[in-house]
Amino acid sequence: MAEYYDEELEEIKRRKLMELQRRLALEEEMKRKQQEEEARREALLRTILTPEARERLANVKLVRPEIARLVEDNIIALVQSGQIKPPVDEETVKKLLALIYERTHRETRIRIKRK
Repeated sequence: MAEYYDEELEEIKRRKLMELQRRLALEEEMKRKQQEEEARREALLRTILTPEARERLANVKLVRPEIARLVEDNIIALVQSGQIKPPVDEETVKKLLALIYERTHRETRIRIKRK
């Protein structure tokens, strides 16, 4: 009886270990694909943007990474659709930053009601 129990326990342990190894392999593959995609994106932005525009976006990314990502996405989409021609200068980046800031900015209002 104990021998059967030990074999069953070992089989369960073996299956769990295989499942964990499979999950780790999938996570590593996804991480590698994400890094490759990010590298392609950076290379594309390097060809599209002027050095000053890249520097401006890098500064924005330090403070508000989500807005910088939106601007980068917009720039890539605009260039791919042919609406703007590379190289994209700093002034264009500033305009896009202002537009996106207006769309995403929420003004907070505090109302004090007195009784």
